[in-house]
Amino acid sequence: MSGEQDRTTRYKEGSLTLSGTVMLGTGVMIGAGIFALTGQMAQMTGVLFPLAFLAAAVIVGFSAYSYIKISNAYPSAGGIGMYLHKAYGNRLPTAFNALLMYFSMVIAQSFLARTFGSYTMQLFGGDDSGRMVPILGVSLILAAFLINLLGNRMIQGVASFIGILKIGGILVFGLVGVWVADSLSVDFSSAGEAGATGNFLGATALGILAFKGFTTITNSGSEVIDPKRNVGRAIIISIAACVVIYTLVGFAVASNLSLAEIIETQDYSLAAAARPALGEYAVWFTVAIAMMATAGGILASIFAVSRMLAMLTEMKLVPHRHFGMPGSIQKHTLVYTVVLGLILTAFFDLSRIAALGIIFYLIMDIAIHWGVLRYLREDVKSNVWVPATAILLDLLVLGGFVWVKLNTDPFVIGVAVVTMIVLAVSEQIFLKRSPESAQAKQEESHAHRHH
Repeated sequence: MSGEQDRTTRYKEGSLTLSGTVMLGTGVMIGAGIFALTGQMAQMTGVLFPLAFLAAAVIVGFSAYSYIKISNAYPSAGGIGMYLHKAYGNRLPTAFNALLMYFSMVIAQSFLARTFGSYTMQLFGGDDSGRMVPILGVSLILAAFLINLLGNRMIQGVASFIGILKIGGILVFGLVGVWVADSLSVDFSSAGEAGATGNFLGATALGILAFKGFTTITNSGSEVIDPKRNVGRAIIISIAACVVIYTLVGFAVASNLSLAEIIETQDYSLAAAARPALGEYAVWFTVAIAMMATAGGILASIFAVSRMLAMLTEMKLVPHRHFGMPGSIQKHTLVYTVVLGLILTAFFDLSRIAALGIIFYLIMDIAIHWGVLRYLREDVKSNVWVPATAILLDLLVLGGFVWVKLNTDPFVIGVAVVTMIVLAVSEQIFLKRSPESAQAKQEESHAHRHH
């Protein structure tokens, strides 16, 4: 019995402060958003990319409403997994969409890890062999794994320390970059073909990837002090902070590099923007910030996503094997999360990692809003028009992004579709064979009739 009891997941209520929770959220958001997406968004929509960041912020603002409403009503360390369960019960929509979120967060870790490698190699003149970027990314994920094994206080302390340094550093970069620029006027009229509507929507979708880290906060759930009040506040503070920072840095990069230079250096565009403005010392400074930001982002992401998978495991919505490992389910899901992140980091490039992440995330996001409209609206006291608008905006940018990728990289769309089909079929088979899920499905179907 004692061995079995060891398997239970332990959540420490009240172990995360409001400031610590904000740092966990902004850690993921800023790490992904500024350092690698800027160049990819510029490649899609030309010099309009600062406006694409702002458009993404508007969409995320509508999207955050549903998460805040549900987290206020049902704070949980399972975060999005529990929110989906509240809406759809022990059924396929819960498991499928929760796994999409899980994979999008693991993808975000790999995205951050490769970004870390790309920036670090700028200290050594780049990575002509193409080997050092994945090696450095893998090393960073392993280091974050070891820190996560040390517990919440260590995670919060490290994430907060890194968060303060990197936010201060990025603000310095943005302010100095704007100050030394010859002109702040960005010629939006020269966007040309790259600025077509479909491409702008696609770039906006990528911009959402820069903000989606706020969902990390929902996965902290009941571990936050006074969660019914502080989870929502942490989400709003994190998004607002990132809007200011992204706008400032976007204009700083656009003012110091030509569009061709931004696209050419898309994996390390901030370091490239620092060079003409302030010289090699500025490059070193920018690389140091990037290393801290991506490291903090991975630390926070692993912390959140492993807890969500543990919750899904305890709800009998996903299969689980111990593989002879000691300790709790939470420790096991931490290992699975890290191993999957290592594989993606080693074998996928930045643009394809980002594409998979945003497709999975937007589909899951639509499911959250539909769950609020269809099943939870009265329980969480939600308006109709806000989640409905969020769904329409998600569909709009998802359509634009898929259209762009079908024309430029159809392979990644194929990978996304095949992955989702495999997930749906595998989960359907698992749930049919699971007695707990079958019984819960009957109970939930009765409950949903009364909503």
